[in-house]
Amino acid sequence: MQRFLNTLYVTTQKSYLHKKGEAVEIIVGDEIKARIPLITLDSIVCFGNISVSPFLLGACPEKNITISMLSETGKFLARVQGPVAGNVLLRKAQYRLSDDKKQSAKVAKYFVIGKIANQKTVLQRAIRDHGEKIDHDKVKNAIKKLSNNIIKIDNENDLEKIRGIEGDSAETYFSVFDEMIVSQKDAFQFLGRNRRPPLDNINAMLSYTYTLLYHDMISALECTGLDPAVGFMHRDRPGRLSLALDLMEEFRAFFADRLVLSLINRNEISPVQFETSASTAVIMNDDARKTLITAYQKKKEVVVTHPYVEKKMHLAILFHTQAKLLARFIRGDIDGYPVYIYK
Repeated sequence: MQRFLNTLYVTTQKSYLHKKGEAVEIIVGDEIKARIPLITLDSIVCFGNISVSPFLLGACPEKNITISMLSETGKFLARVQGPVAGNVLLRKAQYRLSDDKKQSAKVAKYFVIGKIANQKTVLQRAIRDHGEKIDHDKVKNAIKKLSNNIIKIDNENDLEKIRGIEGDSAETYFSVFDEMIVSQKDAFQFLGRNRRPPLDNINAMLSYTYTLLYHDMISALECTGLDPAVGFMHRDRPGRLSLALDLMEEFRAFFADRLVLSLINRNEISPVQFETSASTAVIMNDDARKTLITAYQKKKEVVVTHPYVEKKMHLAILFHTQAKLLARFIRGDIDGYPVYIYK
C-alpha cells in the first residue's frame, strides 16, 4: 500500500511551528491554527517570516520529513533534511552517467521530448476547449513547429543542440500562451516569460507554481535514492538541484501551466490579489497564494492512468513513479526512461 503523503505549505507571516506530541502545531499570535500529525507529512515548506522550533527541526529529519525555508516570493533560502536515502550503487551509476556528456545527452532527450510533447498537447486541448476564442492558425503553427522539434531532437545526440531545441520550443510555446487566456484578458495579458523577478501577474503565478513543483520533484527523487543535485540536461551548479529541474520538465505544461490557466479562466483569482514592489516585482498577496496552493494540492489528487506501468494513480504518486522509473533506467533495469505523456 502506498502512503499518500502531503506537503504542508505555511504562508501566513509570523506563524510559529512547533512539535506537539507526534504532531506539528501552527500558532499565529495566540491562536492555534492547526495541528497536523507528522506521520501524514513528507515535507514542510515555509514562505517568508515563519519560525520553527528547535525540537521540530530535530524531529522532522528523524521521520524523513524535509523542511524548506523560502522567501515570501518563493526564493530558496535553506533546507533541513535527514540522512541521504538510497543505496550507493544507484548514486554512483547516476554520477557516471552525468559525467559522460554523450550519456547525459541520451538521458536529456527523454526529458525534452516529454516536455515538448506535453506542451503540444496543452495547445491542442486549448483549441478543443476554447476554439472560438483563440487564433486557430497561430496556435496550429506553434503545434506544427513543436512536432518538428520532436523529430529534430529524436535524431540529435549533442547535448548543447538538444538544449537549444528545448529553448526554441519553449519560445514557440510561450509565444502563443496568451491565446489560452480567455478571461480577464486586460489584467492577465501574457507578453513573454520573465522571472527573478516576475514582472506581471501571470509570471508571478507561473514562478510560484514552478517552485511548488520543484520541491515535489526533490522529495520524489530523495525518496527514490537519487541525488537531486546531479542532473543531465541541467548541469551542475552550486545551490541548484539540477535533477529536480530535469524531472519537472515533463510536468510543467500539463500540470503547472494548466493549473495557472484554469485559475485565471475560471475567475478563481483576480488582479486585486497582486501587488507591485518597489523593485517592480509583481507579488501575489496572501489570499492569492492560498488559492493557488489549495488548487495545487487538489490537482495532485487527480487520478490518471500510467500507460507504462498500466496502473491508475494520483498525480502526487505519479511524481514518485517517474522518479522510480528514472532510477530503474539509470541502474540499467530498463532500456529507456518512459516519460509521462499527457493525453
